Amino acid sequence: MLKKNKDLKLYYSVSEVAQMLGVSESLLRFWEKEFPQITPKKAGRGIRQYRKEDIDTLKLIYHLVKEQGMTLQGARQRLEVNNKNQTTSNFELLERLRAIREELVGMRDALNAFSYEQVEALKEQLPE
Repeated sequence: MLKKNKDLKLYYSVSEVAQMLGVSESLLRFWEKEFPQITPKKAGRGIRQYRKEDIDTLKLIYHLVKEQGMTLQGARQRLEVNNKNQTTSNFELLERLRAIREELVGMRDALNAFSYEQVEALKEQLPE
């Protein structure tokens, strides 16, 4: 329920986005200067308001720079129009695989919580 409400939000503050990505607010402001694709709306007094598209781009930059170890120049080249579609689809595929892995690990942990005696008792309850 909480996740659904969060998806309905149109704008996120710099502190919310920094927390989502696990980075500092100053790094987000730095990346904003380095990558023209990041264009948060600026409200009164320069308060940044990030849209979902900005957050998706930031996640992609994080993946390229922090996880893949690319330089900022390399990440900029990857985000250019010619490369962006392939880079984005690769990143989305990786995110889906991570979610599937997380689900499988959760299922494994739930199954490991059963003792041998509990499994045998459940088997006896099954119709033959």
